[in-house]
Amino acid sequence: MGGDRGSGPLIDGAVQAVEQHPGIEVLLLGPEELLRAELAQRGKGAETRLSVVHAPQTVSMDEAAVDSVRRKKDSTIMVGFDLVKQGQADALVSAGHSGATMTAAILQLGRLKGISRPSIASVFPTLKEPVLVTDIGANVDCRPQHLYQFAVMASSCSELLLNRAKPRVGLLSIGEEPGKGNAAVKEAYDLLKASSLNFIGNVEGRDVYSGDVDVVICDGFVGNIVLKISEGLAEAIQQMLKTEIKKSLGASLASFFIRPAFRAFRKRVDYAEYGGAPLLGINGVGIICHGTSSAVAIRNAIKEAAKMAECQVNAAITRHLQQEVVQA
Repeated sequence: MGGDRGSGPLIDGAVQAVEQHPGIEVLLLGPEELLRAELAQRGKGAETRLSVVHAPQTVSMDEAAVDSVRRKKDSTIMVGFDLVKQGQADALVSAGHSGATMTAAILQLGRLKGISRPSIASVFPTLKEPVLVTDIGANVDCRPQHLYQFAVMASSCSELLLNRAKPRVGLLSIGEEPGKGNAAVKEAYDLLKASSLNFIGNVEGRDVYSGDVDVVICDGFVGNIVLKISEGLAEAIQQMLKTEIKKSLGASLASFFIRPAFRAFRKRVDYAEYGGAPLLGINGVGIICHGTSSAVAIRNAIKEAAKMAECQVNAAITRHLQQEVVQA
């Protein structure tokens, strides 16, 4: 119920997920009567892998995160994470209030042992293979230990979800030299260098898209700016190309022949292809989606959530943290 475009794209994405992936079952959370009416319009009745769970309350985008989840015990977010806590669901996918989703996850599920702060990760396209960036908005201010924990979580996630053997971990800074960056980044550099992670050192903003690193670590303030600039730049490039092509008859004619390349480019930079952003560090699986997510984005987010549950990413993170403690 939390998407900016209403419930339609979320329901359509859920329908696509169960139709295209036989092993996935989806529970739709929201006012039961409304959801059943929406499903009936799509010709869906009592499918065994697509069901409705009544959750009469929703958290709007303008509400304070902590206050809203404490007041609204029957909100879709709280009910969803309670299902995960009780073992009645393996993961929650939300396109609603990201702050409320994070807060509800911590209240209902708690943090993984050894994790001080959960982080939000996002997959970015590169010139080679996709890169995992975290944190992209959950923690504006971070201590060195938090950045180190983000790296452990993201490395495990990259290994299992993106099939990276010994993921190359880079720390986002203003220069590649070890002494560059603010105090937190400099101390985090030392922690990462002393760890068992495949830490390749500092990376700069331009390195995010090179494909020469598998995981990029930063605080949520920097990460969210990187995310929003990237989304804006991808959209601006597409609009600029369209504008320039329309200016020239020759370019307009040529565009007919290179249209497949344009479609491939659009798909490569479209966030919908990557689903949602994994919420790392909670004692369960949560995926945070863009508020404007399309049905395709929701479908892919559901698929991503199922893969995280199947791969047991949290167990891998816990094992990695324990190994780090033993080595220390």
